[in-house]
Amino acid sequence: MKSDFVGLEDGFDFIVSEANDFIRASRGFHRANGAISLKTRGFIMADNKLADLSTEFAVQILKLTDSIKGHYSLANQLERSGTSIGANIREAKYAHGKADFIAKLQIALKECYETEYWIEIAQKADIVSEESVKTLLHDCGAIRRMLISSINTSKDNSRY
Repeated sequence: MKSDFVGLEDGFDFIVSEANDFIRASRGFHRANGAISLKTRGFIMADNKLADLSTEFAVQILKLTDSIKGHYSLANQLERSGTSIGANIREAKYAHGKADFIAKLQIALKECYETEYWIEIAQKADIVSEESVKTLLHDCGAIRRMLISSINTSKDNSRY
């Protein structure tokens, strides 16, 4: 609804935005370079890059498995492992402590390796073309490297 007062909506939106930022901060979320990150018991996990990449990866996995006909078992395994990566990354955000955080990321890493395996099997069995999974394998590798880095950083930070 439009207001008769010029700029009233902008002022209200600003106040709502600031209030939301205050609520997020009180719950452990912090703004870093314009992005929200999560701080839980002394460790920070960037909310955007890894979570967004794993979510988009899961969507692409679902699209790929929709195209696989006649290989239900392979499609099912690929779908389960490929979508589990992002789910475990999300769970890590709400970990009970640093050990739980690291454990969730390690599970996501294992699922990442499993997903690469199922993609390679599908490719070698000529169920999917090399071209159709090239980007998926690249993204899976990028997620894997980010997970390894996050796990190592968290482990290093817990030693001090």
